[in-house]
Amino acid sequence: MADRRLQVFHTVARLLSFTKAAETLHMTQPAVTFQVRQLEEHFNTRLFDRTHNRISLTEAGRVVYASSERIFELYAEMENAVREITGEISGALTIGASTTIAEYMLPTLLGDFKERYPDVTIHLKVANSEGIVSMVESNAIDLGIVEAPVANKNLVVEVCKQDQLVAIVPPDHPLAALEEVEVKRLLEYPFICREEGSGTREVISDYLQIQPSCNTALKVAMELGSPEAIKGAVEAGMGVSVVSRATIQKELRLGTLVALQLSPPLERPFSFVHQKQKFRLRVMEELLEFAREYCHRQSEHAT
Repeated sequence: MADRRLQVFHTVARLLSFTKAAETLHMTQPAVTFQVRQLEEHFNTRLFDRTHNRISLTEAGRVVYASSERIFELYAEMENAVREITGEISGALTIGASTTIAEYMLPTLLGDFKERYPDVTIHLKVANSEGIVSMVESNAIDLGIVEAPVANKNLVVEVCKQDQLVAIVPPDHPLAALEEVEVKRLLEYPFICREEGSGTREVISDYLQIQPSCNTALKVAMELGSPEAIKGAVEAGMGVSVVSRATIQKELRLGTLVALQLSPPLERPFSFVHQKQKFRLRVMEELLEFAREYCHRQSEHAT
């Protein structure tokens, strides 16, 4: 409903990148450039300075950006007021999730949400926790769901649920007969871990640093980019690992992996993270509330 040229300009100005704006808006880069050029022709002035593959706002661009912020805030306020009257929930959202959450938690949550609100369009971006937080910081996504603590105090962080992490080994491993394993004993074996920036990797590293018994350095056999790759490597006998219990339900049923409780236990939060905004579209509020209820049901089921 708002001027498309202004929407595109606002996104480019917020991200200071035509490429990132095109990805966020699901447009081609030439289409983004065309919309910005149309707005510049409307005002008969440049809104961006372009030098050495970098862009910055001109003085006129800063004025337009500040005004567009107020315009879109008023637009969101108007949208919410009308939706409250009509009860209609529709629109588009872009959410981001770290790999574990995207693969094992979101399919059911988003499927149920779409069934309740068929007129809502959701775009999903998947990255590690560090990447998702960065997208929230740059407003490239409306909502992030991550599996590691968030350091940025300017973002709203709300714990969804607690996730239990366990050690995994193949069935013929020397530790497989145990129900519980001390972390110092686990470290005697080659370890398969996630890449730098992964929430799982960060949580495990923090856990090891506070264990007085962990004087031995982690013997990293390989770094892999997804829970599925890690499970496959452990099944092949290439090492041991620590993963979310939620990711190994199929393997436990099939008997291809054995899960061991860590001693001391290890849990981490799954958290919603988003910008502090005075006005959010009602569809965003509905998704947040729906996700809260989903997490609450999951926690009750787990207990």
